[in-house]
Amino acid sequence: MKPVLALVGRPNVGKSTLFNRLTRSRDALVADFPGLTRDRKYGTGQVGERPYVVIDTGGIGEGLEGVEAPMTEQASAALQEADAVLFLVDGRAGLTAADEQLARDMRALNKPVHLVVNKTDGLDEDTASAEFFALGLTRVHAVAAVHGRGVRRMMDEILAEFPAAPDDARDGQDDESGIKVAILGRPNVGKSTLVNRLLGEERVVVYDMAGTTRDTISIPFERQGRRYTLIDTAGIRRRGKVFEAVEKFSVIKAMQAVEDAHVVLLVIDAREGLTEQDLHLLGYIIEAGRSVVMAVNKWDGLSVDHREQVKAELGRRLQFAPWIRTHTISALHGTGVGDLYPYIHRAWESAYPKVSTAQLTRMMEEMVARHQPPVVGRNRIKLRYAHIGGGNPPRIIIHGSKADSVPAAYQRYLENRFRELLKLEGTPVRVEFKSSANPYEGKKNELTERQIRRKKRLMKHVKR
Repeated sequence: MKPVLALVGRPNVGKSTLFNRLTRSRDALVADFPGLTRDRKYGTGQVGERPYVVIDTGGIGEGLEGVEAPMTEQASAALQEADAVLFLVDGRAGLTAADEQLARDMRALNKPVHLVVNKTDGLDEDTASAEFFALGLTRVHAVAAVHGRGVRRMMDEILAEFPAAPDDARDGQDDESGIKVAILGRPNVGKSTLVNRLLGEERVVVYDMAGTTRDTISIPFERQGRRYTLIDTAGIRRRGKVFEAVEKFSVIKAMQAVEDAHVVLLVIDAREGLTEQDLHLLGYIIEAGRSVVMAVNKWDGLSVDHREQVKAELGRRLQFAPWIRTHTISALHGTGVGDLYPYIHRAWESAYPKVSTAQLTRMMEEMVARHQPPVVGRNRIKLRYAHIGGGNPPRIIIHGSKADSVPAAYQRYLENRFRELLKLEGTPVRVEFKSSANPYEGKKNELTERQIRRKKRLMKHVKR
């Protein structure tokens, strides 16, 4: 389970800057969902082998009134979801009354709180942090988020407090739990009804078991001799306890479910089509490298014209990922639900392709013969061999000279051809390149320098 870290503090203390630094991208997932405050941002990051989830919140404590007012709803929700809190203060502005009030609120939490003294670039760290020890928080870190100074050291200390979780999400041969299928979707798209349908159709063994992550419930079961584990984000088997989660759809729950799954079943409402919220989720699933099957629910209630309109919209909005398979169902009546299993199987098998290095290299040679790599500098890129580097998502490693200079267009060509030849469905593909060092390159450079020196000697002799 990834630890969840919440960034809290006054406005303009550098929370967003630190958020971007921790996620290493300004394109981190922005959670703009009903029931969630728009100013809350969610992103993921990793330090070494330790991944984590970061929540950015809006500023708290706008002047004296803000200090006396209770914490905002968005910050309170973030603190409830967090495993640890990063309380940011401004090292240049010094200690303020708002910081003291927030520190009292932080000490009341039954969670680890790390005091982050930001904007210490150009300042002595001990001097900038000294007055903030009056807040009574023992975990103090001096950083400069805009330059990244001290951030790595801080994260190493924070993550050391959490146990390292084994990365079993990429193990495609997990016989105990079978194929792990995460059910994701917006509220009221029929997710709960679909899960009950999936469990109730030709089931052999169904039982509840506490999930490995804090906010999800895993439901192992068997169907036709095969094992599955459904990962639901809201505990659909116990509808009376949905109110305990406050939000029926939580970004944190979705992230954890995606990380734990082999295949993600994304449920959308046919009446509303593919919304921006669905695309946000889909983008995160693809970025995480998980296989995905899209279930278009409530299909039976649409007219013929409306169905054609929905199909056209799906084709247009999914042009960036044409490999995603969509399937129309009616979870309420059970229409098409049983047909989801073959889609899930194909997506799972595609995530772990079984192909030898020799076969993959021959495929690559055919692609190169059909369309040569471009010329970089004076020489053409040469691709020598390819092999599988892992699964879920399938990683294809290509070795060659100047392979790290392969342009994006040629990378897409190779990715699409590998997908076609390997018959991969419902899974993203990662094609990575590694350049092989030329053992004669140093000798050539040495020979060139020798020739230059000889030419200089000859020129001196001619002048004499």
